[in-house]
Amino acid sequence: MINQTVQPKARAVGINHVALEVGDIDQALEFYGRFLDFEVASRSDTAAFIYFGDQFINFTRGRNQGPDENRHFGIAVDDKALVRRTLEEMGVEILEGRFLDFLDPWGNRVEITTYANIQFTKADHVLRGMGLAHLAKTEQALAELRAKGMAP
Repeated sequence: MINQTVQPKARAVGINHVALEVGDIDQALEFYGRFLDFEVASRSDTAAFIYFGDQFINFTRGRNQGPDENRHFGIAVDDKALVRRTLEEMGVEILEGRFLDFLDPWGNRVEITTYANIQFTKADHVLRGMGLAHLAKTEQALAELRAKGMAP
């Protein structure tokens, strides 16, 4: 029998940010700014950083690949129905399926989800700082968290 030593591993705590390749920084800020409220922390001709409280998206100029098919990232919002209406008014095609998925102008696949329905949780002080202290999780989301020992 081989004696294998278990190596220590870092524990993933969460996702700090997502980097998206776009064709034009100003156009990306305008597109995403039509349906999301965010703070532009910094920008240049080649990059911009938009914050949602303690997390951010880094837009970087230079998308060369084709549109995403299954690869995507999700943004949790307080009002999914409002995002859907706004995207439809913008003429953005909503992709088939049970989720609110669409492609941005550069082919990045985005999924919009409702904060209340998912396990992902912002700290109370972060929600207060974002003006979202009124948001609460659904019983199903809380049950999923309780099953993991992560909610009272």
